[in-house]
Amino acid sequence: MRTFALALALAAAAAQADSPPDPVDRELPRITAWRRDFHQHPELSNREVRTAKIVADELRKLGYAVRTGIAHTGVVGVLVGGKPGPKLALRADMDALPVTEQLDLPFASQAKAEYQGREVGVMHACGHDAHTAMLLGIAALLGQRRAELPGTVMLIFQPAEEGAPPGERGGASLMVEEGLFREFRPDAILGLHVVSTLAVGTVGVRAGGAMASSDTFRIVVHGRGSHGAMPWQGVDPIVAAAEIVLGAQTVVSRELDLNRDPAVVTFGVFNGGQRFNIVPDRAELQGTVRAFDEAMRAQTLASLKRIAEHVAAAHAANAEFAVLDSNPVNVNDPALTARVRRSLERALGPAHVIEPPRWMASEDFPYLARGAQAPSVYFFVGATPADTDPATAPANHSPKFFLDEGALAVGTRALLQAALDFLADRDN
Repeated sequence: MRTFALALALAAAAAQADSPPDPVDRELPRITAWRRDFHQHPELSNREVRTAKIVADELRKLGYAVRTGIAHTGVVGVLVGGKPGPKLALRADMDALPVTEQLDLPFASQAKAEYQGREVGVMHACGHDAHTAMLLGIAALLGQRRAELPGTVMLIFQPAEEGAPPGERGGASLMVEEGLFREFRPDAILGLHVVSTLAVGTVGVRAGGAMASSDTFRIVVHGRGSHGAMPWQGVDPIVAAAEIVLGAQTVVSRELDLNRDPAVVTFGVFNGGQRFNIVPDRAELQGTVRAFDEAMRAQTLASLKRIAEHVAAAHAANAEFAVLDSNPVNVNDPALTARVRRSLERALGPAHVIEPPRWMASEDFPYLARGAQAPSVYFFVGATPADTDPATAPANHSPKFFLDEGALAVGTRALLQAALDFLADRDN
């Protein structure tokens, strides 16, 4: 299996011959073992029972005050340092995806689960296994220096980042609603995500909008069924739905000022009918809107609703438009981002820290910052092996998504340094 030699080279260059072993290097075998265990035993959103138990048990062993069962399976650990200082929250997500793994790994997932009424494979195709393992490693590293640690740290192990199953609620917003910050309000929140778009050894952080908002929408077109040989006796919802899909393409291309910010409208579901010669009563569309500007986001949703209703009416049908789920724009606080960037450069070297382009993917991490009313920073850790072009590597959510385990050392070292610098109020 390919590994990341640069992490070891960085550690060796930073260490003197008579210095004690690097703390992250000492902890790395355990972090790797946790990651492989989580990868081999993935669990879907709101079903992270095994993962949550392991996390809670490990935190208790390390001396953390532990709360469980927040937003179904969420786990929170709090460590009070031996010296006064600020409050900091660090977050990792725990859930996997309904994806059948296509990697030949000794710890590849063979897990199956029920998702939307059918059996599916389950895989950590987005790297949340790595996030959870790295934060557990940081929990150990912080616990080892508790006596000299300034301030207090909250570690948030969040379920259902990928979205709760239909008919359920979950994730960051539900954790906040259930009192995540009722007794502990952090001064800042930090998080990270491994990504295929960066080579291992590189981390990316940018101020302002780093990840897009996301809104999942559903359009149901109601017509009137008839025999396929006599469509004039009914109202065809499939034809109306098809025209809605085409008409919606003009929202971004003709209604939004793309000089200001990018936006995306994508349809991912088109369901209608059961048989080739029957005009059905209804057709259903589902899709997503991505944006970096709240006004453009609102305008896009309003335009989709208008197009759906008016196009359907033109076909003598009617349409129902609904937003099913939403995440805000993930905004990195500029002042905190500058501090975190200096920490990342201190941990890895300036050559390994870049400002990446904005990412159209979405996260529910912003709900934590809103709930705590605290500044936040979310940065990216390269996961693609050095001998693979990130532009062609299987993307996050792919059944072939491959995480070079060198990212574990890089991400742990980066987030640990950012945490220690913040708690010590070191800014240069």
